[in-house]
Amino acid sequence: MRMATAVVTALTLTAGTVLTAGAATAVTPAKRTVTPAATTTTPAASATAESKIRGLWRVNGYGAVWSIGPGTIQKYETTSVSCLKGDSGKRTGPGRYATKDGAELTVRAAHGRDRATLRMDASVGHQELRRVGKLPAACTRPAPQGPVAAFDVFWQSFEENYPFFAAKGIDWHAVRDRYRPKVHADTTREELFTLFSEMADPLEDAHVGVGYGDRFFGRVRSGTVMPSEELDARVKKFVLARDLKGAEHVQDFAKGRITYADLPGGKGYLRISGFSGYADDGAPYSAHLAELDRTLGTVFTKERTRSLKGLIVDLRINGGGSDELGLRIASRLTDTGYVAHSKRARNDPADPTRHTRPQPLRVTPADAPRYTGPIAVLTGGSTVSAGETFTQALIDRPGRTVRIGQPTQGVFSDILPRRLPFGGMGMWLPNEEFLTRSGTTFDGPGIPPHLTEPVFTEEEFEKNRDSAFDRALKFLATRGGPQGTRDGS
Repeated sequence: MRMATAVVTALTLTAGTVLTAGAATAVTPAKRTVTPAATTTTPAASATAESKIRGLWRVNGYGAVWSIGPGTIQKYETTSVSCLKGDSGKRTGPGRYATKDGAELTVRAAHGRDRATLRMDASVGHQELRRVGKLPAACTRPAPQGPVAAFDVFWQSFEENYPFFAAKGIDWHAVRDRYRPKVHADTTREELFTLFSEMADPLEDAHVGVGYGDRFFGRVRSGTVMPSEELDARVKKFVLARDLKGAEHVQDFAKGRITYADLPGGKGYLRISGFSGYADDGAPYSAHLAELDRTLGTVFTKERTRSLKGLIVDLRINGGGSDELGLRIASRLTDTGYVAHSKRARNDPADPTRHTRPQPLRVTPADAPRYTGPIAVLTGGSTVSAGETFTQALIDRPGRTVRIGQPTQGVFSDILPRRLPFGGMGMWLPNEEFLTRSGTTFDGPGIPPHLTEPVFTEEEFEKNRDSAFDRALKFLATRGGPQGTRDGS
């Protein structure tokens, strides 16, 4: 879940990479992959940890098998009709691996030698692994190549992993029957790209995409706009000139991804435009986390958390990033631990109603000053991915929390990247659901606001209005006041 400003120009995606698909050909990385930090371990410790996890492991869900050898890890992307080599990496410490593209993976043995877990830095939760004796048969012979094979892998990957066909009223089998006869040995890469784009378009899923080289197709839900560097800059300029006029201590953090200001009347304003890009490109994930902690330490001081009468959290232009960073921020907004959401993945290729066991993901109060008073969360259709999981993490926050604006985009899952056996093509799709306490999801329509207001429409810009912001001020004015805070000591 996840936004950076660079355009993806090659299909060199890792297991930890998540993309947010923009309209037409625009695409921005959503969960940023970063260079692993150096790890200091003893040779004996490394050897012991590796011996427990060496072998072949099938992932519960996610359509993959991992092969772990001496100092290496190799992924195989599998369906019932295919097996293609995916990411590979080298060991950086006991159970720690870095892929060629910078994703950081941790594999840990569990329940003896036949079960293990795999975790990707910057992602929440883990994947469950089970030891297998051999690779699937399709992995031991040359994979079919060409446009027909690529079509079959594309269609089958959705068939086995995509959770939302029924909710969106899509007959995926009818889609295959319509499009597969159009594919033959002489179909060009561009023709296949166009065909795949037509197949994906009705899903209106910003976590679905297909492309090669610098060609990419993806789309957002109808009536919404994908976050972009240009839109973010326009909105930020508008907010600074209108909403923050007269504010104090206006300050940017995390390379401009986070802005804080003290508003008149003892209220605060926290704008978060993404949950990635907090540190330099290529920096380890720990550097992004450290920058966030520095930001939170500057914003949520003891004095401020005790004096604030209300807080506006502005997520209206937020392209996502790391769900874990979102939970880190939520930990400064409560003094009581609670479950933010539960994460599950499809795990039965033949039955879309079957899933992995939901993993509850908690918000744990930070050992630092925390604000626990009323919050107004501003959202809209350009609140995407990790911006949405963070919004969801505040639903059951103890205390007074209201959402104002428009429904979020409606995409929550990590993205499952897949290679296609033709012309360097690749695809992306979601395979997970983030559940509320009652077991529902907001995939598709997005998280609705409690109070509906227009969000950055042309009319709002032209008339110098920010209805959602003004509504938030009114809410906090009537519902603010003294609140409990804890300093984490």
